[in-house]
Formats: sequence, C-alpha cells, structure tokens
Amino acid sequence: MSAPTGTVVAVVGPTAAGKSALSIALAHALDGEVVNADSMQLYRGMDVGTAKLTPAEREGVPHHLLDIWAVTEPASVAEYQKLARGAVDDILARGRVPLLVGGSGLYVRAVLERFEFPGTDPALRERLEAELAAVGPGPLHARLAEADPEAAAGILPTNGRRIVRALEVIELTGAPFTASLPAPVPYYPSVQLGVDLDTARLDERIALRVDRMWADGLVDEVRALIGEGLPEGRTASRALGYQQVLRFLTGEITETGAYEETIRATRRFVRRQRSWFRRDPRVHWLDSADPGLVDMALGVVAGHRE
Repeated sequence: MSAPTGTVVAVVGPTAAGKSALSIALAHALDGEVVNADSMQLYRGMDVGTAKLTPAEREGVPHHLLDIWAVTEPASVAEYQKLARGAVDDILARGRVPLLVGGSGLYVRAVLERFEFPGTDPALRERLEAELAAVGPGPLHARLAEADPEAAAGILPTNGRRIVRALEVIELTGAPFTASLPAPVPYYPSVQLGVDLDTARLDERIALRVDRMWADGLVDEVRALIGEGLPEGRTASRALGYQQVLRFLTGEITETGAYEETIRATRRFVRRQRSWFRRDPRVHWLDSADPGLVDMALGVVAGHRE
C-alpha cells in the first residue's frame, strides 16, 4: 500500500534540547498534530521521568501515541511503526500536518522510511534470554562489540533486551546487526528538523531536568509503578531515572546516588542520540537557544513541503 501524499515534519534530537517546545509552536503555526516518537513516553504512568507534557502544556494540540502500553509490555518497534503510521495517515487524511516528535532514532526511521524488520527465532531468542538471565548483559555486550562494534556503541551495556535482539539478528542473518538496517527509502515525504544545544548548555539543562524530576515526584511515581509491575517490565524498567530509582528503592544505592547516576546516564545517552542523528545528512540542525528558532524552522519546512 502506498503512503498518502503529504509531508511529515519530524522534530528530532537529543534529550532536553527543546523538541517539545518547538513542536507545540510548529503545531500552532502549521495546523499540526503531534505523533510521539519517544519510546518511553509510550508507557502509561511514566510521566515525570520522561518529561511527558501535561495536558495543559500541550496547549490544545492533539498528541498521539502517549500512554498506550502498560509498563510490563516489552517495546516493539514493529508494533509502534504500525500504530504511528496509522496516526500519521489519519492526520494527513484530515488535511492537517503530522509532527513526528522524539529522540528515539530507530522509531523515527521506522515511520519515515520503508523499513522491514528482521524476523525472530523463538528458540534462539529463548537461548539468548536464558544466557542474559544467567550472566547479565555485560558479557553479551562484549560479544556484540566483537561481532558488530557499531551496534555495540549504540546500545547501552545495561540494555539486555536490545543486546539480545542484536545478537539474534546477527545469528539469523549472518551479517552485522547494523547491516540489517536498510538504506533509507522514504515512505512519506518528510522534512527533519534537528534541535540541539552546545554540550555545556545541554549538560546544564540535563542537570536541571533531573532536579525538576525529583522535585516533581519521580521517586513516588516509581514507587507507584512498582505495583503496576515496573520491575518486571523488560523495557520500562531500564528507562533513564526509573532504573536508578528502582535501585534506590531496593536499597542497592542511596537516593543521592540514584540522582547523580541519572544525570550521568542521561548525558551518556545524549551522546548516543547525537551520534545517531548527526549521521543523517537529511536532518536540518537548529540551535534551540536561537531566539529566531521557530521562524527558522518554519522557513525550512516551507522550503520542503509540497
């Protein structure tokens, strides 16, 4: 099935760089609606730690694909692709502009490009998951680094689920995991706006964001989500902030340790996000500290929309 005509505006870039604020301004200016492309904002109840906009902060702009999964649900990019394209198609059919907003690079690609996912082998997956349970993610990440250094560099050493998936694809295809990602062929006409700040300013923003998360009740949010099965959630339990607070609540580290590690882990994650998005020459980069940011973004969009 061919994609409907119309342009998708993607707002991408690292955590805390200002994607949400720009997306709201663009939605007002373009008669648009937001489709979430932040993998952790898909989870119900994970609000404070993911900096999910409150209904008031959305300023009446419709938002799609927030709060769709329970915290026990493993993330599925293939399922997300189906849901996100359904939302995009609906927005286009109503004559409005879809704004795909988030920092999860694979999720953005899955929507914007003709992207088929490698299959799975239940027996192989079960063997790798049993090994993960027995020895932890470290040895598996080391194995991945030998087989596919590029994939290992883009996956956190603690992210057992993604490590297992990468090793599974390597065994199934006989090729590096990164080689299984297709060359980009557009599914929708799109323009991609990258929002970033210089490293020192972004590091400061990250520290302020984590401070605000604690002040807004992240610890209480995690405590409540434990009752919803968060520790058993293979994806949600690894989210930045949530992972660290869970360790605090089980007595593994102090609250100060959880707070400080959340800042450090977020800064490391930002470096990976930058590496992913900066490799794509189609992204038009904008400085979110520029007072003319919205006008510049609108100028880029005007030059690309049909």
